Amino acid sequence: MNLLLISNSTNAGEQYLQYPIQNIASFLQGVSEVVFVPYAAVTFSYAAYEAKVQARFNEIGIKVRSVHRAKDPRRMISEAQAICVGGGNTFALAKKMQEQGLMKAILKKIKDGTPYVGWSAGSNVSCPTICTTNDMPIVQPESFKAIGAVKFQINPHYLDANPEGHAGETREQRIEEYIEANPRRWVVGLREGCMLHLHDGKMDLIGPRPMRIFKKGVETFEVNAGDDLSFLL
Repeated sequence: MNLLLISNSTNAGEQYLQYPIQNIASFLQGVSEVVFVPYAAVTFSYAAYEAKVQARFNEIGIKVRSVHRAKDPRRMISEAQAICVGGGNTFALAKKMQEQGLMKAILKKIKDGTPYVGWSAGSNVSCPTICTTNDMPIVQPESFKAIGAVKFQINPHYLDANPEGHAGETREQRIEEYIEANPRRWVVGLREGCMLHLHDGKMDLIGPRPMRIFKKGVETFEVNAGDDLSFLL
């Protein structure tokens, strides 16, 4: 499999997809067109989302075609040169993907080597489940099951900070609740500005920040770009 799993689309003070676009360009080298899944969009249309991504992908010479325009979305996936899944609300994304049978279709396609790019919610749905999303369940999907392209869970936009005066749980405490209930599963806290590249049976962390690792019975630790991540595969 060939996956590029990005924590966030936009760094503070930057334009949309500005920081990862060259990584995406390198990853999609030789690809002229991607099939885009826009279903995480909630407060704007799928067409607007497609146009927003296309505006950035114009810089790297790649055409964006959204599945929401297809009469047969699964067939569109099966014929894709590459697949991109955008961020937004993970529950809305999962619901629509499940309704259209896209989870299984995408897994089959990427197992055959088709490149997959996901950011934020698009990274969440590459996991076994969507249970480590940060999003509010604004709609109810058929289940929490996702594509299952990787064996671990991703928490994108992972944040260490606990604002002064805030008495609620930190992100780390939320993940600790998850691993308590799911002791066999690794969880990675993928900080903003970072991404994971899975290729040729190995995985690399790309970005300026370390990634935080959680598992029941294992003391929480961090890994940096260049560290061995084979324990997650």
